[in-house]
Amino acid sequence: LFGARLHAQEVEASAPRPASGTTTSSAYVLTNTDRIRVAVYQEDDLSLIARIDSQGRINLPLVGHVAISGLKVGDAQAAIEKAYVDGRYLRAPRVTISVEEYAAREVSIQGQVRSPGRYPLPIESSMTILELVTRAGGFTDTARGTAVRITRIKTDGSKVNFEVDVESLIKGRRGANVSDNSLVLEPGDIIFVPERLI
Repeated sequence: LFGARLHAQEVEASAPRPASGTTTSSAYVLTNTDRIRVAVYQEDDLSLIARIDSQGRINLPLVGHVAISGLKVGDAQAAIEKAYVDGRYLRAPRVTISVEEYAAREVSIQGQVRSPGRYPLPIESSMTILELVTRAGGFTDTARGTAVRITRIKTDGSKVNFEVDVESLIKGRRGANVSDNSLVLEPGDIIFVPERLI
């Protein structure tokens, strides 16, 4: 009987979400300072508009803080639903998130490019390291394009560095040895193009 009840809940949970009036893509990754609308279907008193705080959390009625920065909209909706279920406030909540105001999303590129500086990222699509280098006017004559460094600050404040052989990507060489994940830039990434040792 318990198994049957659990299965019924799973089927219920996979039911389509109510259509919302906005078009925030479920693949959009939420970030700190995004201002979002959280709507709980048929629970108007739990719906709110708030900004994601500097720790990547949103403060919700009844359940308190829920960490959603760095999650896709669809995953953030699921995390909030889980918080209401785990807190035993709602049995099968339907949460819809829409972004009211996007946080400033930009990356910076320094070193041996023709136009170093800060560049905005597109809101609901991605930008690759290759596109950024092109937007920054390309490499200078002394650039070492085989060892472009990306510094990424994660949501917990730690830093991760990796090197990308952008020159091979530009020339279309197969041995570029770069995963798609490291090609797509994230807000706050710092890109440095070193100088070639002559």
